[in-house]
Amino acid sequence: MSKKYKKLILSISLDLIGLIPLVDIIWAPLSGYIMTKLYKGTKGKVAGIVSFIEEIIPFSDVIPTFTIMWLYSYVFTKGETEDDGKITIEV
Repeated sequence: MSKKYKKLILSISLDLIGLIPLVDIIWAPLSGYIMTKLYKGTKGKVAGIVSFIEEIIPFSDVIPTFTIMWLYSYVFTKGETEDDGKITIEV
């Protein structure tokens, strides 16, 4: 399995974590941080802010922010990515 599809599975998993009720206060900043580490550069920073806002607003958790970012990175931009495909999250 290629790294980009591993990143898709990770993105879907992270979106599912965001659906867990009552963890938004903890998950919102963490999801923003993870988004900036998964997707480098300006687009990762913008996506991190969007992810934070989406998670902190009540009842907006159904938006699959990580998966949308994966689609943007690998489908809509035809593989134009700023990262090397590695899945690394440093804590």
